[in-house]
Amino acid sequence: MTQLVLPSHTNSLGTIFGGTIMSWIDIAAAISAQRHSNREVVTASIDRLDFIAPVYTGWVVNLKASVNYTSRTSMEVGVRVDAENPKTGEVFHTASAYCTFVALGSNGKPSEIPELTLQTDDDKRRYEDAKKRREVRLANKAR
Repeated sequence: MTQLVLPSHTNSLGTIFGGTIMSWIDIAAAISAQRHSNREVVTASIDRLDFIAPVYTGWVVNLKASVNYTSRTSMEVGVRVDAENPKTGEVFHTASAYCTFVALGSNGKPSEIPELTLQTDDDKRRYEDAKKRREVRLANKAR
């Protein structure tokens, strides 16, 4: 997903509001989750949202989302946010996040989703890392 940073997206420093980036992350992740599950999805959580570098007015923001892990009705989607200075062509990693989505059936209740097909070593690494994050999330939720 690609966005242009407009003045309405920025604060008095000319940098983007974190909430705008969060919204874009949620949208990009939802699209990825919907494509995987072929279902409507809802955001269950967003964790490990790290802002790494500022993004300025006029820059182009590229968001890449991928489903890292699936369980019966939910999935983790990782999102990487890069920003490009169009005047110099420099690209900066500006944020990353992990989002959990639940797929919904026509009755509005959680619905089963397809398992994730792991094809590359990166896919397998992301899956195992996401599995560990899920275990931590579930343990924290149980407290």
